[in-house]
Amino acid sequence: MSERRLQETIAVLAILGAGIAGYLTVAHVTHTPVACVRSGGCETVQHSAYSELWGIPVAAIGLAGYLLIAVSSRRRTDPARVAGAAAALAGLVFAAYLVYVQVGVIHAVCQWCMASDVVVALLVVATFLRISRSAAPR
Repeated sequence: MSERRLQETIAVLAILGAGIAGYLTVAHVTHTPVACVRSGGCETVQHSAYSELWGIPVAAIGLAGYLLIAVSSRRRTDPARVAGAAAALAGLVFAAYLVYVQVGVIHAVCQWCMASDVVVALLVVATFLRISRSAAPR
């Protein structure tokens, strides 16, 4: 896959993730119920003690991460590639922790959160592929 195609893929995934995280952030801040297929799971997660970190909605932290990845995807420099991959990897590690919290502690699953987890996992693959492609001899 070319550098340009990877940049586009990363940008689209990051914008999709930002849309999910933005929706969850707005719902959290405005105390609006989240539209979910299974009733209760999203609301339970959104109103749990784990929905904020130092008073900041977890979804807002995700939104910032997705925006950082989107911006880094538009740059063709090694620092931008590394920043995007680092943000994606940090997001995946945090997402894994949050999945544990949902399943093991809260006993409720938010489908929007899980969709975001899939997006961040795909971003890890794409951003690391972008790094490996840039390091390959031409």
